[in-house]
Amino acid sequence: MSPRTILFLAFILPMVFGLSGWVAHRAGEAIGLARRGRWTITAFVWSALCLPLLLRALDLVEPALAVSMLGFAVALTCLLSFPSIALVQIIDAITRRIARRRAAASVPSPTIDETADEAPTASDAEPPPAARIDGSPITRREAIRRAGVGASLIVGGGSTAYGMTFGRHDYALEEIPLSLSRLPRTLDGYTIAQISDIHVGAFVGDAELRAAEALIRRARPDLIVMTGDLIDHDIRYAPRLGELVRRLSNLGARDGVVAIAGNHDYYAGVDDVLATLTEAGARVLRNDGVLIPDGERASAAEITRGFSLLGVDDLWARRYGNVGGPDLPRTLGFARPDQARVLLCHNPEFFETASHEVDLQLSGHTHGGQVTFLVRPADLFLRHGFVMGRYQREGSQLYVNRGFGTAGPPIRIGTPPEISRIVLSRG
Repeated sequence: MSPRTILFLAFILPMVFGLSGWVAHRAGEAIGLARRGRWTITAFVWSALCLPLLLRALDLVEPALAVSMLGFAVALTCLLSFPSIALVQIIDAITRRIARRRAAASVPSPTIDETADEAPTASDAEPPPAARIDGSPITRREAIRRAGVGASLIVGGGSTAYGMTFGRHDYALEEIPLSLSRLPRTLDGYTIAQISDIHVGAFVGDAELRAAEALIRRARPDLIVMTGDLIDHDIRYAPRLGELVRRLSNLGARDGVVAIAGNHDYYAGVDDVLATLTEAGARVLRNDGVLIPDGERASAAEITRGFSLLGVDDLWARRYGNVGGPDLPRTLGFARPDQARVLLCHNPEFFETASHEVDLQLSGHTHGGQVTFLVRPADLFLRHGFVMGRYQREGSQLYVNRGFGTAGPPIRIGTPPEISRIVLSRG
């Protein structure tokens, strides 16, 4: 069992079920359901969460895509609604405590009437208010709490619907001008189209890949680079990836298509993924490099100016029983000391190692967080802080592509899928 599977089963799955069950229970409470009704809603939510897992175990995700999407939609609605519902509950608890204290402070202290025959007994006191029953009027505070829970569910459900329907298809062609001090003047304006994290699979099919091809065609690149996670997890989708690479190879990019592996390519079977890329016409760099000339392609002996394009293996390769992984010293052996070095590495975390050795690193992996809902949770979980966009360190630059597909739930909020059009210039 892989570390990723252990983490999912031991921590992530119980957390998702726990939070979703709590949200379902509060939703039932807000609409006035009795205990049995609240547990019925909770059971429905938990059943919906099990659907994608069951379909994947039975290898039926694509035939039952709509059912799988329903499960993801329920889970994401609960997770996105949880923070605001929790805030509503906290505020309600605080206001109830304040109300109780005020009520206690406003009750006058009992006094003893010495002229009375006897002190008042408990039976003479004001009877307590009757317990609430279904259909009885509710207090203003309760109405506000219910409205808050309802609004949270509407916002969470609406955001989920948008992210799954439109957000993951809101493709952007980002123009990224980057200056490299060692780039020859003859390569000013050299254009690289970067596509990363396609995750070809059940949720990324022919329609999505046609959109990627159209954006890359619009970029009119000199070079196309694919920076890992090209297949989601199932090697049976390799032919679909191969067809995309063949179409990209026919777009007329001067220096063709170059690709590297990502962690999901290891999940699927890295050797088969890389063989598919090679057979389709891509140049695969696995701790390897190639010289990009400054003009029409020449023989290696005639190349005197240009830049070194390098590619390392995935940073997480060894986690999955492989002997691979990035070998920077070996990779740098393919670079010329007087030329600019552009490094392809799937995981931007490697920039901490490579920054002083390369002029530019192109990465993906993070999806820009994939879901940014008011705050960007990726900033809390990625210790290196490289989430999306451009970074600088030790005179080197890093660009982190937001990715084109999705991993896990098929949703994007606040981080639209991206094709990068990187335009190099002499700085």
